[in-house]
Amino acid sequence: MKVLVIGGGGREHALAWKLSQSPRVKKLYAAPGNAGIAQVAECRPVSAEDLPGLLALAREIKADLTVVGPDNPLAMGVVDLFEKNGLRAFGPGASAARFESS
Repeated sequence: MKVLVIGGGGREHALAWKLSQSPRVKKLYAAPGNAGIAQVAECRPVSAEDLPGLLALAREIKADLTVVGPDNPLAMGVVDLFEKNGLRAFGPGASAARFESS
């Protein structure tokens, strides 16, 4: 399975580190990632708030699952966008994420 982790902070590092330990994860990507995440995943220079860029990246790498860490992309509707385009994403939709970002 190919997994994309969105974000570049400590939360996303923890998510990427744990996901990298799964025997089901064959390739792990992060956007934008950080130096710590780069030890376990291939980082791509796409901002966590660039929703069209993230969608294009997920399509390019043929991500089977996207895991979203930061609050802002969630509140901006990244999960809704991915699901609308037939991609699997883990995280709340924009309406549910409003609470986190307020």
